[in-house]
Amino acid sequence: MFEPRLALASLSGRSDAAWAESAAEFAGAAFLGGIALDGPTREAAREMVGRDREEFLPDDPAAFVDRQLAALEDADLRPGFNVRTTTLEPLREVAEICADRDAILELNAHCRQDEMCEAGAGETLLRDTDRLREQVAAAKGTHPQGPAVSVKVRAELPDVDLREVAAAIADAGGDAVHVDAMDSESVVAEIADVADERDLFVIANNGVRDEATVREYLAYGADAVSVGRPSDDSEVLRRVRAAADDWFEAEKREVSA
Repeated sequence: MFEPRLALASLSGRSDAAWAESAAEFAGAAFLGGIALDGPTREAAREMVGRDREEFLPDDPAAFVDRQLAALEDADLRPGFNVRTTTLEPLREVAEICADRDAILELNAHCRQDEMCEAGAGETLLRDTDRLREQVAAAKGTHPQGPAVSVKVRAELPDVDLREVAAAIADAGGDAVHVDAMDSESVVAEIADVADERDLFVIANNGVRDEATVREYLAYGADAVSVGRPSDDSEVLRRVRAAADDWFEAEKREVSA
C-alpha cells in the first residue's frame, strides 16, 4: 500500500498538506484530517471546537479534501484522508476525489468524542458493523478502480471484537485496517490473523516512538506502523523509519536466503 512502511496518523485540526509535506522524507503515507463530511458530523465538530478542540470546518469539505490532496501531488508519499460521516452521499463524493488522486480514503471508526458518537459516527461504527460495511462499500463503489479504503479502529471497547470488525471490512471490499491498539498491543496479532486470510493491510498505531515499539508491532504481524502525536518530531520519525526499514530488509534477506 505504501513504502516505506511508516505512516503519519491524522490529528484532527492539525493534519493538513503542509504537515504531511514536512515529514515526507520519513513517511510512506500521511493521513490528513480528520474531517466531518455531513450535517450531523459537522455540527458535532462545531460543538467540539466550542470546547477548545481543533477541527477542520471548511465551508465545502469535498473541495477542501481536493485542494489538500492537490497540494501533495508532487510529495514523495501517498496521501490519505480520514473522514467522518453518518450519510453515504458525501462519502461517495470524497471517495471519487481520493480515487482520482490515488489517495487512501480512511473511514473514521475511531473517534471517541461524545459529540461525534452521539451523532452516530466514530467508534459507534465498531458496534454497528452493518453501517460500517455500508460505508466501506459506498467508498469502494464510487470509481471504476475505487480508492484504497482503510478503516481506523480502536481497541479496548467492551463488546467489540476487532477480529469480527476486520472481517466485516474485508467482506465489504476494504483494503486496510489502521488500529489504535491503546494499551492492548497484542490485539494487532488477532487482527493480523484475520488480515492474512482476507488480504487486508494492517497499520499499527499507539505509542510508536522507537525501535522497540516498532519491532513489537511488526512481530505481532502488522504490515506498517503509524505515528500520531509526535508526527512533527523529526527525531522520532527518523528512529521509527530506521527501525521499520531494518525489519523489512531483514525479512527480505530471510526470504531470499
